[in-house]
Amino acid sequence: MKGTVFYKMTGSGNDFILLDGRYTAPADWPAERIAELCDRRMGVGADGLVVLTPLGNARVRMDFWNCDGSRAAMCGNAALCSTRLAAFLGLAPAGGMRLVTDAGEFGARCGPAGEEAELNLPDFTLPDAAPPGLRLRAGESVGALVTVGVPHLVLRVEDLEQPDLMRRGCELRRDPVLGPAGANVNFVAPANGEAGTWSLRTYERGVEGETLACGTGAVAAAAALARVGLAALPVRVRTRSGRVLTVSAELAGGEARNVWLAGEGRLVFTGVL
Repeated sequence: MKGTVFYKMTGSGNDFILLDGRYTAPADWPAERIAELCDRRMGVGADGLVVLTPLGNARVRMDFWNCDGSRAAMCGNAALCSTRLAAFLGLAPAGGMRLVTDAGEFGARCGPAGEEAELNLPDFTLPDAAPPGLRLRAGESVGALVTVGVPHLVLRVEDLEQPDLMRRGCELRRDPVLGPAGANVNFVAPANGEAGTWSLRTYERGVEGETLACGTGAVAAAAALARVGLAALPVRVRTRSGRVLTVSAELAGGEARNVWLAGEGRLVFTGVL
């Protein structure tokens, strides 16, 4: 059978189709084709598509698209999956590689557990206040807009199970004060009975709905909470799937530095398109 081999992977329930860039190129994947492939009824089904291309010297290029075919500069869980797959395919050494993305280049490695990976993300700036004009509802606080590769709005809420939460996420995702492209919206609350752990729900642009995890959203949330004194780094972030992402960083001078994200990058199955 001739065709393109694909790898279906999950990062804490945030799932992706990954392709080996030695045998296909980003130009082969227009937006319509990506949307068809990521469709959960008529295609393979995924939150996004990745093409991994070796560049030599332990560097791997990660091109990423959301499931609607829109290109995104970065995706944390896709990067965790890319790290595991790059090592599995022999594109780069498991003990240390460099991932090249539209949001910059950073270090990555496979973790000590069989399905874990770790990312040493670029430094980023933490805002002093919520975006001017952002209107928070009763029970919402923090309101930080943090760019970790892509923009994330972080809201601390009292109840993550309120029935209209994702409707609120959809509304905020397109709020003009967040800029013309909008932002992912991350709702956080302390995890019940888990000291030092926060629960996270994300309305993700490009997916235009809730995803079961968001890696860069977890980083943005952990840093924003630490910035206002609600959390102490490192922070454990329990995703909607129940899996935990761990975020560590150093906060100094309004910046997050030496940022690490650790989480799952699990191969679910392979197939041929």
